[in-house]
Amino acid sequence: MPEPSFTDLLASSSRTALKLEFRDQYMTDDPAYLAWRAGKVDQAVREYAGWTEIASSATARGVEIRRVRIVSEPLSDYIAFEHAITAGVNIIAGEVIRWVPRSRVSALALPGNDVWIFDGAILQFCLFAGDGRFTGNEVSTDPEAVKLCVSAFEGAWERGVAHQDYSIIL
Repeated sequence: MPEPSFTDLLASSSRTALKLEFRDQYMTDDPAYLAWRAGKVDQAVREYAGWTEIASSATARGVEIRRVRIVSEPLSDYIAFEHAITAGVNIIAGEVIRWVPRSRVSALALPGNDVWIFDGAILQFCLFAGDGRFTGNEVSTDPEAVKLCVSAFEGAWERGVAHQDYSIIL
């Protein structure tokens, strides 16, 4: 049986969808990123209209979506892009975003990959190559892995800064 997709997992969530992000660079061939680099911020935001719609649908039915981004400072160009479009893509959809400098999470046990945590019970690890290319997902319900990821998320969340209060350092 194939693993459930992200869309299926979010659609089946009833309480929370938490995202823990670690990378300083993702898909640099992403059309939104390329538009932003060309100075077309509005176009970059429009490229994520599908995500905004999916997230809005989940938050409208009462799912709390929280995302914490662990970042190196000064920020990479890609993370500066994410910061620039967060209000128009994530916040507008009802997500709550926090940014946490990597130096604040040194004492936390963290999973090896970005991860979505659905209703505190199902994990979807997001796998990337070294150059930021997305290579796939891995779903887990292993109780020890869930415990680690929930603890890591909450620890990073506590140390994070709300999006509107985070001043980027380039």
